[in-house]
Amino acid sequence: MSEQNNPQANQKQFSIQKIYVKDLSFETPNSPAIFTQDWRPDINLELNSQTNKVAEGVHEVVLSLTVTAKLGDTTAYLVEVQQAGIFTAQGFGEAELPPMLGAFCPGTLYPYARETVSDLVARGGFPQLVLAPINFDALFAQQMQAKAAEPQQAQH
Repeated sequence: MSEQNNPQANQKQFSIQKIYVKDLSFETPNSPAIFTQDWRPDINLELNSQTNKVAEGVHEVVLSLTVTAKLGDTTAYLVEVQQAGIFTAQGFGEAELPPMLGAFCPGTLYPYARETVSDLVARGGFPQLVLAPINFDALFAQQMQAKAAEPQQAQH
């Protein structure tokens, strides 16, 4: 059957097959002494995502968060979470797929990762940490602008 006779051939399909924790780590290298200090930590968040093609139209997206809390030079805790999801994305053009996998999917995973971080920190004996929302569309746009500028910088 040709694509003209089959209207479903051109339809875009997006679905979440599975959301799961791929890797998880929580460390309190300076306990119990860290619990005796005034709690005014400096919090650092590192964020990254990667995409792996599982099958035609099926992708695994892994959002990695590393949260470090320090009191001065002393590390209070270190949390590393890889929140992953398997997503079906079919019928999207080459220009449409990267923003979905690079912004929409990580944005979908982030609330789960935030909850995991908050839970781990509280279970570790520290005050709850609620990470701020993140605009993944803006991050993706910045990343694309930086990639576009790289060849121009290399020419100068």
